[in-house]
This record gives sequence, structure tokens and C-alpha cells, in this order.
Amino acid sequence: MFTPKIDRPYFDAWLRRTGRQFAVSGRLTETAMALAAAEDGSVDEWRTRLRVILEGHEVPSLDLLTRIDALLTTKSKMPPAKNSQEFLF
Repeated sequence: MFTPKIDRPYFDAWLRRTGRQFAVSGRLTETAMALAAAEDGSVDEWRTRLRVILEGHEVPSLDLLTRIDALLTTKSKMPPAKNSQEFLF
């Protein structure tokens, strides 16, 4: 039997944008750590849940989407770390 794909353009756009942001090394784990500290669950459970969400197998609540966006926005606005070697001389 044919099942049509659910039309969810805003969530699909969020998935593409968030997937690019999580492509940065360590970003998914940092977000999982922040969510584990604020919510119930371990870092590994949140890391797994975030991957399931990014694969489109779970549609999270609007509250969780907003928290993930806020965490990613905060991380991307942080100034780059200074090179510690420039202070050697």
C-alpha cells in the first residue's frame, strides 16, 4: 500500500540547517551534554535521540526544537579561541 509522505516543510528545513550545524566536530556531543544537564537522561541517551531526530524518525516537540536552536546559536556566536602558542614568545 502506498503511504504519502507527510508535508512538513518547516521541519525539513530545520533538519537540513541543524544537520549542517551538527556536522561540526563535537557539536552534537556538546548539545547532548547541555540537554542531559537540563533534562532527564544521560549524554549517550541524548546523543542517540538527537541522531534519531536528525534522521527524521522522530518529530520532537516545539519546545525541544527551540532549546536545540538556542544551544546551537549560543555555540556559533562564541568568539573563536585564541591560539595559545602566540603567547609563548
